[in-house]
Amino acid sequence: MADDPRNDLAERIAGEITLSDDPGATLRKWRTDFEVTQTQLADWLDVSSSVVSDYESGRRESPGIALVRRLVDALLDIDERRGGEHIRQYTRVLSAGFDSDVVLDLQEYPAAVDLGDLYDAVGGTEVVAGERDSVTGHTVIDSIEAIRRLRADEFYRLYGQSTSRVLVFTNVSRGEGPGIALRVVNPTPNAVLLHGLSEDDLWEHAPGLAQQDGYSLAVTETPIDELLAVLRDHA
Repeated sequence: MADDPRNDLAERIAGEITLSDDPGATLRKWRTDFEVTQTQLADWLDVSSSVVSDYESGRRESPGIALVRRLVDALLDIDERRGGEHIRQYTRVLSAGFDSDVVLDLQEYPAAVDLGDLYDAVGGTEVVAGERDSVTGHTVIDSIEAIRRLRADEFYRLYGQSTSRVLVFTNVSRGEGPGIALRVVNPTPNAVLLHGLSEDDLWEHAPGLAQQDGYSLAVTETPIDELLAVLRDHA
């Protein structure tokens, strides 16, 4: 039987909630990731919003697997009604072999996008100009989780279909981790965007590493939800 992306995603989310030490918090994470309010989820399930709130806060006993599956199906149904953007997003990440807490988004663009235009759109400041001035995709990565959990050979999968992309690293303090990690990956991406810090916060050696390896290096302090929305507009 052919793979069913929605079913695979549902199984992944349901398993994560059921096996979590705090199922309510995990349910809340997925609900907010799908941009569904407690009221919207409750209305879809035909229950009061206080029921959803009680499960998420732990005031009710942890939901059993049957209820978890209903909750997950409701999130996916709502997303499909809206066009299925989040299902497609997570399916791309999972099909590349990553967990959604390691890779937040992975997309290819239908045409090359000028890096200057992309940086302007996300409020980015280019610190080092790279050898290439456009990208055809992006991957948004939690730097701590990626460095902690990925082997060196797995970093290649962050490129998706091509190295002609911008790797966006979140959860960075000064940028040492991504800069060092990219030293062991050859070839390097067209661009690296460090999220959550200013040029003044940047690790002093980061520009030099970017120059040596030939990629554009930029920083941005745009809120992550806004950053993701802008990046997805290019897909």
